[in-house]
Amino acid sequence: MMAVILAGGQGTRLLPLTTETPKPLVKLGDKTIIEYLLIQLSKSGFNEITLAVNHKADMIENVLGDGSRFGMTFKYSRESTPLSTIAPLTLIDNLEDNFIVVNSDILTDINFKKLYDYHIKSNAEITVATYQRDNKVDYGVFKINDDNQVTSFCEKPTFNYLVSTGIYVFSRSILDIVPKNQPYGFDQLMLDMLKMNKPINTYMYDGFWLDVGRVEDYLIAQNEIEKIKTLILK
Repeated sequence: MMAVILAGGQGTRLLPLTTETPKPLVKLGDKTIIEYLLIQLSKSGFNEITLAVNHKADMIENVLGDGSRFGMTFKYSRESTPLSTIAPLTLIDNLEDNFIVVNSDILTDINFKKLYDYHIKSNAEITVATYQRDNKVDYGVFKINDDNQVTSFCEKPTFNYLVSTGIYVFSRSILDIVPKNQPYGFDQLMLDMLKMNKPINTYMYDGFWLDVGRVEDYLIAQNEIEKIKTLILK
C-alpha cells in the first residue's frame, strides 16, 4: 500500500517557526511534526511513502533520507514550481490504483488501513476523511428579514461543521481531470467533481485529529504533547 505526503508548502501560517525550517521538520516535543505522521502510517501498514516536496526540499530530503531509519521506503517527487495540493500528484510515477494522500502537518491516531479498506469497498474514486468541528460564537447572533426586523436571536450559539481532515484516499483515475503543469488544489477538485456530478465519498472520523498548520493549533499540540505521544507512539 502506498501513501503520498504533501510536504511542499511554505508554511507561512506557521511563521516564525518556519522562517528557517520547513513545516514538516518543525519540532513538536522531541520529534518533528512529520515523524508522528510517519509512525501512524507505519502502524497502519503503509511503508512505501512518496513525499511531494518543493519549499526547502533539500533540507527535507537530507533530514528524512531514504526512510530506512523509520523502517520505510521513501521516494521524493519535486515540483519545479508550486502546484498547490492536488496537481503535484500528476508528477508521481507508478502510482497504485488506490493510494492514501495526507498533508504533512496532520497529527492523528486514525487507522489509515481502515480508511483505505473503506474506500476500496465503496468503489469510489475519492474518499475524504472528515471531522466534526464545533465553533462557539462569543456574541449574541441575530437573523433579520428584508425590512431589517429581527426574526430570531441566539445567545452565543455553537455552529457545527464537517471539515476535511487533509487525509484522502484517491483512485488513480481521479487524476484524469487534474490539469498538468499548473496549480490545482483540493478546493478546485471538489468544485469540479460537483460540477461533473461525480460522487465524493466521506469517512467520518471522531478520534484524535489536529491540523498544526497554524501557530495557535501548534501551541495546542504543544500543550497536549503527552496525550499525542500516548495516542500515536503507544
